[in-house]
Amino acid sequence: MRKTNFVSTFGALAVSGMVLLAAPALGQDTGAAPAAPAADSTAAAPAAEPVSESHLSAARRAIEAIGATEEFDTILLTAATQTKAEFIPNNPDLQTEISNMVDDKAIALAPRRAALETEVARVYAGLFSEAELNEIADFYSTEAGKKLLTEGPKAARESLGAANVWTNGILRDLRQASLEGMNEIYQANAPAAEDGAAPAAPAEDTGATPQ
Repeated sequence: MRKTNFVSTFGALAVSGMVLLAAPALGQDTGAAPAAPAADSTAAAPAAEPVSESHLSAARRAIEAIGATEEFDTILLTAATQTKAEFIPNNPDLQTEISNMVDDKAIALAPRRAALETEVARVYAGLFSEAELNEIADFYSTEAGKKLLTEGPKAARESLGAANVWTNGILRDLRQASLEGMNEIYQANAPAAEDGAAPAAPAEDTGATPQ
């Protein structure tokens, strides 16, 4: 019964979509002349230049070399996990069957990953020339390039830590130097006090000194 209801619902949604897509055509089949299209007062956007197959191939090489799409490997797995979490709580007695079914459906969708790879390749091809992409692929295929990919994140983290230490030192020294400068300002303005009033007390460092 659950399967029948699911199929029926899916079929109803599909039919609804077909009706919506066909609605404009049905609306024009009344003998009335179709409305004239609105005039476009803006200049038409230039058509995107076609990307050669060799350019796309270079983009794919670069993408593979830098692992640009590796983070997308978990998309299908995550989708399957979320789908199981949606269906299984309502049918706990069918957990094994549902889990296996969702896995099968996910595997059937796996070939669509190639379309994503192509779209990402088009993005890179739109940003880099074919020669640049080949240079990127060549470099990141070397031992130095591979090491940059693996050790680069660590280098970035350690660089950030060094920058934080340097920043704290700069703040500490600038604050101390500014306190000394304030004392110089107070001393320079001391003779200007009226009626023998005592000059303002020099600035003191009462705050915690940054480490």
